[in-house]
Amino acid sequence: MSVPNRNTLWGRVVVDELAKAGVDTAVLAPGSRSTPLTVAFAAHDGVETVSQLDERSAAFFALGRAKRTGSPVPLVSTSGTALANFHPAVVEANQARVPMLLLTADRPRVLQDSGANQTIDQEKLYGDAARAYRTLPEPAPDGRTLRSLRTALSRAVGTATGTHSGPVHLNVPFEKPLEPTPVPGDVTDAFLDAEREVVEGRDGPWVAMTQGRTTLGEGQRERLAAAVADAERGLLVAGPDSGLDADTLQEFTRASGVPVLADPLSGVRFGDHVADDGTLVCGGYDSWLGALDPENPDEAPDLVLRVGASPTSKPLRHYLRDAGARQVVVDPAGGWREATFTATDLVAADPTRLLADLAARVEAGSDGDDDGVTDWRDRLASLEREYWSLVAEDDAWFEGAVLRETVANLPDPATLFVSNSMPVRDLDRFGEPRSAVVTALGNRGASGIDGITSSALGAGHGTDDPLVLVTGDLAFYHDSNGLLACARAGVDATVVLVNNDGGGIFRVLPIESFDPPFTDYFRTPHGLEFAPVADLYGLEFVSTDSREAFRDAYRASLDAPGTQVVEVRMDGEASHRHREALNERVQETLG
Repeated sequence: MSVPNRNTLWGRVVVDELAKAGVDTAVLAPGSRSTPLTVAFAAHDGVETVSQLDERSAAFFALGRAKRTGSPVPLVSTSGTALANFHPAVVEANQARVPMLLLTADRPRVLQDSGANQTIDQEKLYGDAARAYRTLPEPAPDGRTLRSLRTALSRAVGTATGTHSGPVHLNVPFEKPLEPTPVPGDVTDAFLDAEREVVEGRDGPWVAMTQGRTTLGEGQRERLAAAVADAERGLLVAGPDSGLDADTLQEFTRASGVPVLADPLSGVRFGDHVADDGTLVCGGYDSWLGALDPENPDEAPDLVLRVGASPTSKPLRHYLRDAGARQVVVDPAGGWREATFTATDLVAADPTRLLADLAARVEAGSDGDDDGVTDWRDRLASLEREYWSLVAEDDAWFEGAVLRETVANLPDPATLFVSNSMPVRDLDRFGEPRSAVVTALGNRGASGIDGITSSALGAGHGTDDPLVLVTGDLAFYHDSNGLLACARAGVDATVVLVNNDGGGIFRVLPIESFDPPFTDYFRTPHGLEFAPVADLYGLEFVSTDSREAFRDAYRASLDAPGTQVVEVRMDGEASHRHREALNERVQETLG
């Protein structure tokens, strides 16, 4: 093996070590200073590369793929403002605990603080959002330095995917020449022979990272199992990215009788377990919880287990705040994700492993006296059943009905990605639990509307399932650059574009009563036509304004190759007023 120069050697070792650590895809943004990395990734047969022209879109694409697969997707950028454009996705990955690996090329230290072009201070650019930061050694044909490089890369992947998964930032300085131009005497054959092991790498990663799972001691598990067994009105609240295994969830609910309030992004609102008679998965709570009185002991839980991030539903968060019950937050990293500060216990444990253990202990200790548990479960089951009957009877065409139709007609299996603001809230209230295998995803870490399209297409790149994206008009506008990935990354999608001409989420806030400035500065109607955007990226576009037209276009898209944008034109104010009226009808009927 011959190596033209030290930068080429560096790039090859970086990519080889990442591939041996399990990386199979990388996203490359164009630039000069990152040339050694780009050339090495492009030449490696074991790593698929996706070239993205816009760094912000590139970062969200990598985030979406990692969210869908659980594996980090290295992001490569040149120096300067390029890596600053990664920052919004880094913030989201940090908050949502999505593995991410940033390889940001840099000028050598000698050029820092010199006025050299495209040279900025890249040290710890992402601050506390990164799980770890390191400036890698400048390339040198030296055995110890290469061992340090491989070790740093192995550790970076392990840190990004650990219990507290998230972004890891590696800054990679390069001196010229950046291209694989021969530099006589730079990397000699004698060096390559003498350091063959570190140059070629080991059979597997240089450092094998073994990830453990947080668990409780025997006495702690016994006490928590006793609390579950003693509870008559237990609740399991599964928030976004709960990490729960569906089979384990079934075991726990069968043994304990505890109902599950499943956020649409929890990973357990949809799946085969929903059809199990012993598992009550509720999805309509955002509305029907208003029919319960948390101050009435018979209408409030006496024990709540909470897993995953804070629920999307504000009514659920407030119901739990006012319930007065013992609430156990279960988090594998020991993080606090409960912003009303009324939870009573924090348990640092892997949720799936803990539920499996509790299921075995509760079932083994059961004495068959579960009348209270049955009454509570029957009460919630009745509310859930009646709620979905009321929704089914409602024939109005509004934004919530778009999400209902989207979920009801999803193929099995499917990946569904929803935007923030109103789409995720409408999914929460109108996305009925199904036994279909649906992976529902969203960016609920920092809950921004930037990068939604790119994240969805990244998720689609990580699976063979059909991909459906539901997005609002502002989020679609915000990330229109991301649509280039349909062609460049070969991703097909059905994009449901709910166009209400502005920021519909602001209608749920008190500022709606103050106009001006509400319309001009909050709802911000834009008057844009999106058909030309689809034309720009070579996508099919159809605009609809009725349930029947949407249903036909949506189903046709699911059966068609390529990417189609199905626009649904909506009156945002009328939709909001109908949500309110439907919710009032639910309270009157079920209360």
